[in-house]
Amino acid sequence: MKFLADENIEREFVETLRSENFDVLYVKEIQFGIADDEVLRLANDNEAIILTADKDFGELVIRLGLASKGVVLLRLGEIDLKDKIEITMKALREHADELPNAFTVISSNSIRIRK
Repeated sequence: MKFLADENIEREFVETLRSENFDVLYVKEIQFGIADDEVLRLANDNEAIILTADKDFGELVIRLGLASKGVVLLRLGEIDLKDKIEITMKALREHADELPNAFTVISSNSIRIRK
């Protein structure tokens, strides 16, 4: 499973995921400052699930019905980066089969998956 980390995801977060054998492309390494619809296109072209903290992807994928390989929206607030990474990696591993083509919201106390 491949992920595309949006530019609002911290570099350390991306590097940690990679070190744990997650296949992660990073928008900041490809083209900084691109619009959300371009991020969506890039993810689809690479058959990657978007990893983001930007709620606008809900608008694009759910409300407007744009195609996606999946979106993981991180709603973890201002918790420590180490805790964000730990919560996210646990959710990605435990729900790997459910993430493709779904809109997933990860918060500190719940995971919601919408197919």
